[in-house]
Amino acid sequence: MDLRPLYTAENCTNPAFQLDWSVTVFWNRPMSDDGWYADLQRDTETDGVRVLEHRFLDPVTSQLLVSTRPNVCPYALIQSVKGRLYYLLRRQRAKPFRNKYSGRSIGSATREIIEQYVGKRVQHHRMADPRIQALFARYQVCNDDVDLSVRRVFGTGFYWYNLHLAFVHTDRFREVEESRLATTRTMVLGVSAKYNHLLSRAGIVADHVHLTLGAQPKESPAEVALRYMNNLAFASGMKPIFEFDYFVGTFGEYNLKVIPRPD
Repeated sequence: MDLRPLYTAENCTNPAFQLDWSVTVFWNRPMSDDGWYADLQRDTETDGVRVLEHRFLDPVTSQLLVSTRPNVCPYALIQSVKGRLYYLLRRQRAKPFRNKYSGRSIGSATREIIEQYVGKRVQHHRMADPRIQALFARYQVCNDDVDLSVRRVFGTGFYWYNLHLAFVHTDRFREVEESRLATTRTMVLGVSAKYNHLLSRAGIVADHVHLTLGAQPKESPAEVALRYMNNLAFASGMKPIFEFDYFVGTFGEYNLKVIPRPD
C-alpha cells in the first residue's frame, strides 16, 4: 500500500476558512499607536497575517483583531506580530513590551453555538430509516469532559486555540455499514489522542464529517485538517474518500464583536 499522503497543501489549494484571533500585548509603560500601527498592518501581510483592528484596553495593554491564512499557526502569528512590532519600535524603546502575551481564537459564533451545531448534525441530517438514524447516532462523539474554554499555557503565553473542521465525502454512504462508521469514529479518536488534540465533538453523517477541537499552538489549521483527512483515508484503504478541500474556522468564548469596530 502506498502510504504517501493523499491530501496535501499542493492539491488542497482552495480550502474554505475563517480564522480570526484576538492578540493581547502588554507594554512595559504607557504607549500610543502613533507611528507603528499602519506599518505593522503592512509588514505582517507578508507573513499571511492581517491586522484588522487595534484598541487599548488600558494604557499598557493592546488588543488586536487579526485574521490569518490556514498555513499560519498561532505561534507563528504571535511571532509575526511581536517580531514586526519590536523591529518598528527598537530605536524608540529597548524593551517595549513584556514577554507575556495571549492569543485567543474567536469566530462569527461562540464556542457554545459551534459545539451545539456539530453535536446536532445527526439530528439535522435525518435518515429515512429510523434504524439507520439510530446507527449514525451511536457513532457520534460528544466529550463533555473536554472544556475548550480553558486557557492553555505555551512558553510565556496563554492560548485558546479551537478549530471547527469539516470534510465532505466524495459520495454519500450508499450502503450504511456499521464497520465504516466505527472505523471513522475510532480513527478520529486515535488522531486526536496521537496529536494531543482536545476533541469535544465529532459529527459523522452520510456526506461529511464535522469536528470541534483544541489544537497545539505550533500546528497550523491546514496541518490539523490534513492529518485527519489522511488518517481517515488510510483507514479506508488509502482511498480519496473526501473532496480535495476542507473547511476550517476558529471559535472561542467570544465572537468577532470582542473588538468593537468603528461606526
